[in-house]
Amino acid sequence: MPFPPLPKEDLEHVFAHTRPLWEQLRGGRIFVTGATGFFGIWLLESFAYANEELGLGAELVGLTRNPGTFHSKAPHLVNHPSIRLLQGDVLNFDFPEGSFTHVIHSIVPDPGMPLPEMENWFQQGTQRLLDLAFRSKSQSFLLCSTGAVYQPQGRLLREDDPLIDPDALLSYGRIRRQVEDQCLEGCERHGIALKIARGFAFAGPHLPLDANFAIGNFIRDAMQGEPIKVKDGTPYRSYLYAADLAIWLWTILFKGEAGRPYNVGSDQEITIADLAHTVATTLGGHVAPPPPSTLNVNSPSRYVPDVSRIQKELGLAPAIKLSDSLQRTALWMRQ
Repeated sequence: MPFPPLPKEDLEHVFAHTRPLWEQLRGGRIFVTGATGFFGIWLLESFAYANEELGLGAELVGLTRNPGTFHSKAPHLVNHPSIRLLQGDVLNFDFPEGSFTHVIHSIVPDPGMPLPEMENWFQQGTQRLLDLAFRSKSQSFLLCSTGAVYQPQGRLLREDDPLIDPDALLSYGRIRRQVEDQCLEGCERHGIALKIARGFAFAGPHLPLDANFAIGNFIRDAMQGEPIKVKDGTPYRSYLYAADLAIWLWTILFKGEAGRPYNVGSDQEITIADLAHTVATTLGGHVAPPPPSTLNVNSPSRYVPDVSRIQKELGLAPAIKLSDSLQRTALWMRQ
């Protein structure tokens, strides 16, 4: 069954908070990887909305490995006049004709990809995308990175905190840190403004409900009338609604300082256990008794960003509360 478009109120929310920024894209051309992913769908839909509202005359080319999935997720965008889909893997896609004023790198690996293969995929794919930007003499290159690049701190993570050691054991965080270094070096050498968005955790339409995301799993359980199952309730997380995410990504692309990373996420932390009860209270249902935890509850993991930099420098803050984001996500999923 095809997915419905994103809620109009969400697209209006994104547009209202980014309207003055879009003039930078008037007559421009943007290339986006990961067009079928969570980030990609939100970027494409919000772009199409702003492009139509302002008559920007801009064009977006979205790279996807699976056009069939895109046709299912966004059938209303398949024949959109300002969006063109390009089939291919970031490792070997054919360069489209023409140049691009802006490039957004938002790919994520397939679940279960072995780390050595993932390292090669990110390194070579990123280089190919950088080559496209270099050839195009692009103005800006937005790298959608992740908070996994940080070393754990036991508190809110700041942009100037230590990153994963590039010589540490191979891990997802180390690979993503290497991608940041690769983009910094390449963009500096070619005079392209690199913008870095370090994403954390999110909620909203198109969030996978069957992946390794606690909030998605909890929403699924509640919607199916099943007990909400918690494996370990001690970790701290936070969740930014996807419409706010889109606002933050576009703002970083158009206004962020070159080479300066920005955390993207909510700083309103909540334990996984409290999240489960919040989902149950908001959407209905009950939480199943948790199994005995084998973790040290005196030092639970904490994966929550400090967002004071993006608040002070770009004027951004989470606008949609967690309970509201849960309701919006569930309402869209039910359609």
